[in-house]
Amino acid sequence: MNKAFARPVSILLIMLVVTTQNWATCGGGGGGGVGGMGGGSVETYPVPWRVQTPKDPPVTAGLVLYWFPASVNELQKSSLRNSRTLSMYATQCVTMQVAEVKSAPGQKLAADAKLPVAVLATPDGTAVGKAESNNGMLKVEQVEKLVESEIKKRDENLKQKFEAAKEKAKSGDNSAAIPLYRAVLDEKCLFPKRAKDAAKELKKLGVTDVGAIADPPVFDRAESAHIEDVMRRGLKAENQGKYPEAEKLYAEAHRLDQADPVPLRYLGELYRHQTGEWEKARQTFDQILAMQADPLSRAVALHGLGKMTIHEGEFKKGLALMEDSVRAYPIALAYRNLAVYWNSEGDAAKTDYYVHLALNLEPTDPFNLVFAAGFMAGTGHGEEALKIAREHEALLPASYNLAAVYAQTGQHEKAIALLKRHFFEYERYQAVRTKEMMEARVDAVFASLRNDPTFIALTNGADGKLPIPGSSTMGSRPAGGAN
Repeated sequence: MNKAFARPVSILLIMLVVTTQNWATCGGGGGGGVGGMGGGSVETYPVPWRVQTPKDPPVTAGLVLYWFPASVNELQKSSLRNSRTLSMYATQCVTMQVAEVKSAPGQKLAADAKLPVAVLATPDGTAVGKAESNNGMLKVEQVEKLVESEIKKRDENLKQKFEAAKEKAKSGDNSAAIPLYRAVLDEKCLFPKRAKDAAKELKKLGVTDVGAIADPPVFDRAESAHIEDVMRRGLKAENQGKYPEAEKLYAEAHRLDQADPVPLRYLGELYRHQTGEWEKARQTFDQILAMQADPLSRAVALHGLGKMTIHEGEFKKGLALMEDSVRAYPIALAYRNLAVYWNSEGDAAKTDYYVHLALNLEPTDPFNLVFAAGFMAGTGHGEEALKIAREHEALLPASYNLAAVYAQTGQHEKAIALLKRHFFEYERYQAVRTKEMMEARVDAVFASLRNDPTFIALTNGADGKLPIPGSSTMGSRPAGGAN
């Protein structure tokens, strides 16, 4: 094995940049919008690769695409990280996993391979195809072709089974036709179109228990490229604060392929985080959860519903949704808000745990660093927190957490100035400001400002939904921005 890849992928991906501290105060979760992927992103179809852990349930259906990288550098920069084609296959029971050769699947599938390599396998670990490196490089086009070829081969086999069933039914042998049609129907996750045809024929034979079948997403190369172009333009508009334009473009991408959950994911986050249209956000996230979606889109939807549910006072229900989110797929946004939740509950160990999980996923992300600094500031590590804050003071989306650092280190005027920047420069919609102002009023990191007339005046638009400090419901109030 390549020596640069000697440590586990899960460790190499998460080189911690902040040492473990006993951080116990709160800063806003932050960093929402842009599909839940964090600011500055220019790609709209990140492939939901993940490292399988012993806690994860085993894959029991569909196919598993294993990627065995040669180095951490490849893992971080490879073209395999972004692909609409692979993302759409992830909606159709093709699980995307990063693994090491020394892992159990690696020993079975790639022990003698020259890395990097991608292996497509059945859930029981039987290899059905492989994409090998060329001059030390593995291109996304190779891996897309690997999956496409296997899917076409299996589709042809299903077609033959379907035709055989039709012949049996035509000859009146329904007892033989029905099991054949059911075998096609059973593959509805990988082959929804074939399954729909089988369901139609089964109904003709009096079989009605066929269940719901999702529509297949668009895989045509030209159409897919057009959808991706529309999504990129939408993301560019959102990053520029042109939210109506972003909404229009995301909605257009959704119309072009209603089986693709990604445009809905970006729309839902736009409504929740950027415009404050929470009813639209709920409807959009519920739509994702009701469809056959990739794990990343499900995770963003569950987190968004959880965050809104917490703000509206149903704390335990909101917590459960956010925990479901990271089980579906780990995203830094959900880990940050879980840290916020447990900090407000006074659980320093869980707070620290989730802060580090967020850092583990995105160890160099400036927002993650400022978020962590907000926790450091109140626990005797003020100078370290201030150093991070000063280095990232120009980061507009982090204004809330920057304010948290300065408030906890006694620089109240600076904190108020940054909160003002957050409310009136970063936020564009009053519906969002009212929620953010209320959360600032009850956030532990701003306890030193609560009686400050300037702070009170600055947050006078607070919507009043979260419990006020000192009220009987304060004991289980998670703080943090509506993000």
